[in-house]
This record gives sequence, C-alpha cells and structure tokens, in this order.
Amino acid sequence: MPRLRKTLVAIIGITIILFGIVLIVLPGPAIIVIPLGFAVLATEFAWARCVLKRGELLVRKVRRSVQPEKTSKASR
Repeated sequence: MPRLRKTLVAIIGITIILFGIVLIVLPGPAIIVIPLGFAVLATEFAWARCVLKRGELLVRKVRRSVQPEKTSKASR
C-alpha cells in the first residue's frame, strides 16, 4: 500500500509540474502551479522537499533585494 501511495503522489505531482511547464508558454499561472506540483511531491519525496526549500530561499532573497529599505528618507 505505501508503494501505491508513493506512485500515485509521483504521478500527480509530475503531472502538475508538467502542466505548469506548459503554462510557461501558454497564458496561465505557471509561477503558482509548478511549486504546487513540488509541494505535492514533497509529501513523499525528500528531494522534492529540498527543491521546494531552495525555491523558498530564492524567493526570500529576491524579495529582500527588490523591497525598498524600511527606513525612508521622508521620516527624517
């Protein structure tokens, strides 16, 4: 039974990721669908948890570089 669950999770997760990749060229929310596929895979696979964690770290890094400083010049 655990093998069946792992297989079903793999099929569903990979299908979601492939759909997300298709959405890169078609209009759609690929940036949401691809991580969702990795989140499904992360329920059963350690490598997918690592990929998801690296993606989260990358998003935090990009947000920090894009967001303006919290101290603004107007408050001086």
